[in-house]
Amino acid sequence: MQRALLYGLLTVIVSFLLGWYVETWMGWVLFYTGLSIHLSMHYRNFSRLERWSRERVLDASLEGDGEWDQVFRRLYRHEKELLEKIEQRERDIARLIAAVHAMNDGIVLLDGAFRIQFCNKTAERQLGLATASDRGQAIGNIVRAPAFMAYLEKADYTRPLTLRLDRYFERVLSLYLMSYAEDCWLLQVKDITQTDRLDSMRRDFVANVSHELRTPLTVLSGFVETLQEIEVDEDTRRHYLQLMGEQSQRMQSIVQDLLTLSSIESAPPPEDQLVDMASLVDKLRRDAEALSAGRHHIVLDSEGQGDLLGAESELVSALANLVANAVRYTPAGGTITLIWRISPEGAEFAVQDTGIGIDAKHIPRLTERFYRVDRGRSRDAGGTGLGLAIVKHALSRHQATLEVSSEPGKGSRFAACFPASRVRCE
Repeated sequence: MQRALLYGLLTVIVSFLLGWYVETWMGWVLFYTGLSIHLSMHYRNFSRLERWSRERVLDASLEGDGEWDQVFRRLYRHEKELLEKIEQRERDIARLIAAVHAMNDGIVLLDGAFRIQFCNKTAERQLGLATASDRGQAIGNIVRAPAFMAYLEKADYTRPLTLRLDRYFERVLSLYLMSYAEDCWLLQVKDITQTDRLDSMRRDFVANVSHELRTPLTVLSGFVETLQEIEVDEDTRRHYLQLMGEQSQRMQSIVQDLLTLSSIESAPPPEDQLVDMASLVDKLRRDAEALSAGRHHIVLDSEGQGDLLGAESELVSALANLVANAVRYTPAGGTITLIWRISPEGAEFAVQDTGIGIDAKHIPRLTERFYRVDRGRSRDAGGTGLGLAIVKHALSRHQATLEVSSEPGKGSRFAACFPASRVRCE
């Protein structure tokens, strides 16, 4: 470019000297002609540059005259590099936004007045936000929970807020507000619904265990004090000892079931051992007859031959609990049917009885620890309230499900359904 300007300047000077030396109109014509050519060349290249600057896309076809071409090439190279940097920055921003949207926690960016600037998809689901329509809106106008409004007004954000929402279904959220950049706020939202439920279940479990053990312990301690402080006859003594033995056996059953449930929950996945189901089902029938002691009519209905892959001890615990429950809650003279079926869809072990039955509202909660339809009746029958919880966990470790159907006064049917992948036919 500097060389082009120098050549142009020399052309103008030479034209001026010729005009001055010749001192005729022809010399001045030469001067103005050279000056016009020089200016027109630069004007043409300048016009090209001006048109190029108006284009929104990168154009590699623009060429200039002489040194102007090098200028255009440098400008094109610089613009190309700048556009590449901008595109890379846009890709980085897009990846960052995609990562924020993929987070399990909700993220809401707020300005100094707590107006929504951005939120990810998780926050939209958790708080019912919509980025397109809610941008610029005060978050307090969208999330109208009184506890959240009080949290914002208190301006003490050192601890998270636990917020319970029941807009569609009960959810428990943990909201933590923190400042960033200059007069900006980030609201982090964690869904702790499952954690809250587990904590509630843990508290209920501890309370239930304490309650279940307190009753027999109270009875035992009462009889012990009586025998220590009062002289009783031999018949009364034997009666007290019998009752103490029953309460001790009850506590032992509760502890044993707790240990069984704990071992099932904490054990690694069961090894695929082949369990002889013909022998197991026959053993369950004999156990039912022993528990019944002739009070019920025990029937075995078996169809198809095949075995199961899994842990035999866990399967015995699960299926034996179903049998024991049927014996406990079926009045004398009733019928208990043990059913074993093999089909292309899998296998099913079911226990069907003609017992007292269960109201439909109780069925979804039957597998909860210590849940009882009738506490008094369950204790009288000798149940610990943990049997169906053991069944549920043992079956789930074998990819099996428990299906329950029942009608009060007509009986119940508990079926353990195993997938075909667990069945080995002869």
